[in-house]
Amino acid sequence: MAYQSDRNLALELVRVTEAAALAAWHWVGKGNKNEADGAATEAMRRAFDTVAIDGLVVIGEGEMDEAPMMYIGERVGAGGPAMDIAVDPLEGTTLTAKGGPNALTVIALAEHGNFLHAPDIYMEKIGIGGGLPPDLVHLDAPVAENLRNLAQAKKVDVADIVLCTLDRDRHADIIRATREIGARVMLLPDGDVAAIIATTLPNSGVDIFIGTGGAPEGVLSAAALRCTGGQMQGRLKYDDDAQIVRATSMGIADPHKIFTIEELAGGNVMFAATGVTTGAMLRGVQRAGQGAVTHSIVMRSKSGTVRYIEAHHDFNTKTWGAS
Repeated sequence: MAYQSDRNLALELVRVTEAAALAAWHWVGKGNKNEADGAATEAMRRAFDTVAIDGLVVIGEGEMDEAPMMYIGERVGAGGPAMDIAVDPLEGTTLTAKGGPNALTVIALAEHGNFLHAPDIYMEKIGIGGGLPPDLVHLDAPVAENLRNLAQAKKVDVADIVLCTLDRDRHADIIRATREIGARVMLLPDGDVAAIIATTLPNSGVDIFIGTGGAPEGVLSAAALRCTGGQMQGRLKYDDDAQIVRATSMGIADPHKIFTIEELAGGNVMFAATGVTTGAMLRGVQRAGQGAVTHSIVMRSKSGTVRYIEAHHDFNTKTWGAS
């Protein structure tokens, strides 16, 4: 019965990410990232009212005084097992506003206490896909060493390895080191959740992610990689002492610790995402007559199953963002 409930709950999560994606899609290319994010967040919050959990948002849109809904500490769900929730109602708000690729709506669930309670600051990250020897790469190892070890494990030349990272000045050394040994670089304007997940999906063309992005997105990425047997490490990066105080107040005893994937997202993890705009992992929402088509992914760490779901939505029977 528990196995059956897990499977049903994982599929219910897709209804939530679909609702958020449909709401955000209304704002694709309209140049207003705040409206897009607000629409996705509101639709996601409404959709959670029908999910049979007692959910606590531990990764969300900020604190109560920063966000009207899906904020850290908010309880959602229709009642049921106690679950911690990590959400990004719209991963890629700028991408959505500009009509760029890889915008997603994302949710992860785990039993209470299994997600790192990460503050909304930066995190250094490294991630690779599944089916590889344990401890193959390390956050503190030189980029060249990580790439050579990965190439050897995959039985390919270093020149065939593709490193993905965000197109930011802070990644200049990573990009330079990668190209110096003959490996390739894929630069993304935004959206490191999709980039990290791509390392574990066949035919994505991405072998490894190294770079610095949001800590909440790091937890979501770790949840996805847990479901596919991938590897990931993360370490919080601080701009000032106040951020260190913030992290310790949230229960992080060693602010400079390198977190393993199990410490970022442990226990029985479920993950779901729906494409808003088309990217390497998912197709975006597409108009279809008097409705739209969504493309989603749902994964469970217990079974290691990865499902892609194409859903056809009729706007004659639904309002924007309804699930």
